[in-house]
Amino acid sequence: MEFHEDRYMQAQRPKYDCLLFDLDDTLYPLSTGVATACRINIEDYMVEKLGIERSIIPELGNLLYKNYGTTMAGLRAIGYDFDYDEYHSFVHGRLPYENVKPDPVLRSLLLNLPYRKIIFTNADKVHAAKALSRLGLEDCFEGILCFETLNPIHKSTVSDDEDDIEFVGLSTAQVPLTTTTSSSEIFDIIAHFAQANPSTKLPKTPIVCKPSEAAIEKALKIANINPQRTLFFEDSVRNIQAGKRVGLHTVLVGTSQRVKGADFALESIHNLREALPELWEADRKSEVGYPGKVAVETSVTA
Repeated sequence: MEFHEDRYMQAQRPKYDCLLFDLDDTLYPLSTGVATACRINIEDYMVEKLGIERSIIPELGNLLYKNYGTTMAGLRAIGYDFDYDEYHSFVHGRLPYENVKPDPVLRSLLLNLPYRKIIFTNADKVHAAKALSRLGLEDCFEGILCFETLNPIHKSTVSDDEDDIEFVGLSTAQVPLTTTTSSSEIFDIIAHFAQANPSTKLPKTPIVCKPSEAAIEKALKIANINPQRTLFFEDSVRNIQAGKRVGLHTVLVGTSQRVKGADFALESIHNLREALPELWEADRKSEVGYPGKVAVETSVTA
């Protein structure tokens, strides 16, 4: 009898117990102009704070983003050092947050989803909190996995015991990093890719961020999330594909066209109920809210 009861309980158990959401361009649309403003601010930071020639920034920025996940991670990899809080304040401090409007429709959808709901963003905690507040969603999530969660200290080099990050086009190898920004100590990534057969290896970054599989696995461990029972919502195809490789169920947001690695595709996060009706079919308590402001997930060490 117990055996049959166990089978019945397993059949009734919902497929998912956690919903993991990216923030920017996922919970609010690209049309807000926030992403464009952020890119401009990053370019200005590179010129004004790091002394990089503006003429090379389009090509440099593209290579850094393509190979390291974020421009910030790429800048650290090739030898630039800077204060993380100052960088985030410069890049996010001048964003047009007024374009991010309260979203009562999304709020209602989220509050009626009877699962753990967590934000997972490469952005810093100040930006995440501000964006969620503008959306009116600050009490809809259990917590935030953000830049500070995965980068609690300012590291100068990559630890020997850290997992390698896979880069586009080349295998990786450790290259010493410096903490100064002298031009003679900066790795010339543009010249590197201009070579038909580069003789050097790309340096690693000390910054942990998506789409690194190691970064995603670290975030899941910190928040005690089982990837096999989690839906991951993202606007980035490469982040979706990395999430799929670590075992997450994936939802690409911003297009109705599925790509490799995406289990579902939504034109807008507002299409959630139509695309995934099973999320509401689970016989679980609804209206799951969290009092006050969301917490930032942090590591707990023994």
